[in-house]
Amino acid sequence: MSDHKIDSIASVDKKVGQKKNFEMPHIYVILFVFSAIAAILTHFIPSGKYDRVLGPEGRTTIDATSYHLIEQTPVGVTEFLTAVPRGLIDAGEVVFFTFIIGGMFMVLRRTGIIEVVVDKLARKFANNGLLLIAVLTTVFAFIATLIGTPELSLVYIPVIMPLIIALGYDSVTAAAISLCGTGAGFSAGVLNPINTGLGQKLSGLPVFSGMGLRSIVFVLAVAAVIFFIIRYAKKIKKDPSKSYVYEEDSEKRIEFNQIVGGTALTMTFRQKLAAYATLILFAVLVYGVLQQGWFMIEMSGLFVIMGIVVGMIAGLKLTEICDGFNQGFKDVLMGAFIVGLARAVAVVLEDGNVMDTLVHSLGTLVGDLPPELAAVGMYFVQTAINFVISSGSGQALVTMPIMAPLADLVGVTRQTAVLAYQLGDGFTHVLFPTSGYFMAALVIAGVPYQKWMRFFLPLFAVWAMIAIGSLIVAQMIGWS
Repeated sequence: MSDHKIDSIASVDKKVGQKKNFEMPHIYVILFVFSAIAAILTHFIPSGKYDRVLGPEGRTTIDATSYHLIEQTPVGVTEFLTAVPRGLIDAGEVVFFTFIIGGMFMVLRRTGIIEVVVDKLARKFANNGLLLIAVLTTVFAFIATLIGTPELSLVYIPVIMPLIIALGYDSVTAAAISLCGTGAGFSAGVLNPINTGLGQKLSGLPVFSGMGLRSIVFVLAVAAVIFFIIRYAKKIKKDPSKSYVYEEDSEKRIEFNQIVGGTALTMTFRQKLAAYATLILFAVLVYGVLQQGWFMIEMSGLFVIMGIVVGMIAGLKLTEICDGFNQGFKDVLMGAFIVGLARAVAVVLEDGNVMDTLVHSLGTLVGDLPPELAAVGMYFVQTAINFVISSGSGQALVTMPIMAPLADLVGVTRQTAVLAYQLGDGFTHVLFPTSGYFMAALVIAGVPYQKWMRFFLPLFAVWAMIAIGSLIVAQMIGWS
């Protein structure tokens, strides 16, 4: 290595060492504090309940007129101490999906297929990395706006990470393409059955009506994502030390940059067969999600089969496949545990029977607003509720039976109320640490939560302005 190159590296490391930024507490600490605060609040917030009834498609929803106070049930020491393990149990699907996807991709790495594909793509897009970022973000957003499942970002991140690093960017870039792309598409929900379809059914609206305005929201939200990612990526490409995860990415840079060497890599015959098998199994995954309603359990099962089948075809021994799964499990262990910690906050509020009280109180606040502000108020209420109900469909089942008739009373169209729910729910999926799949995705990407916030908060502010502006326009035109 030349003296000039050594000096350059030393200069970069020196600059990184000189950075002194405020450090947020560890995510474990943040989530534990949230759980403790929730436990304390159960001693002061009145316990209350809505009656549960069967809604669309046999789903359990609430009777909006049935809220009533019940005997106070504050969370005690035992309930608080067991909140985390019970959170892990409640979030079991996400926890084990995180483990299995980590194991499966480690097996794929050991076959050598990913290295060859990354080598070819890195050479092809060596001078068009920003175009690739825009294309991937748009594709992920388009898929999410059609079928929902922002959890697919857990699949996207390990697939694109080696390529993004090899092109000279960082882990934040890869995470943003996947998380923000799917977040924008899911929130706009042009044809998304999970938030738009269910929200409209619960509100008595024709399913997927009002596509025009939602399509405009989709374009604006995705354009904002692409702008922020490209702006950040250009900065990283020019000066790697500007990366928010420069130190965390040190091993990845060594590992993935070595993939693209002087001689182009080629696949062996067995690797080609394994690559074809991978594509076929991914096609089965897409079919299952779109046509059979598969979710995390079914996808997890398919990923186990994918790791075994692809590994054996590529020539790995069974012991090597098992070792690959074990290594992948270790790599995502922290992410799986964070999912349980995130769920613990909701577990505490449910134990204290204050979840319905919070929803009822927030809905009452919107009812006291003038019509001009009610739609925007609904957005902020849905944003707040998403902190404790991070499931899109779960939030719809709890809030829309309240918000739809409330919209009639305050002069807001039900279509606008559904849009307020979509935007308040969707945009915060990649903001709040109580969102299980989001926290798992950050760990898979190797991006600390506090460093993700440095990148994401400016984008979220723009998303919030898009949401508020869209709701004001919808209110002005009487969108229905």
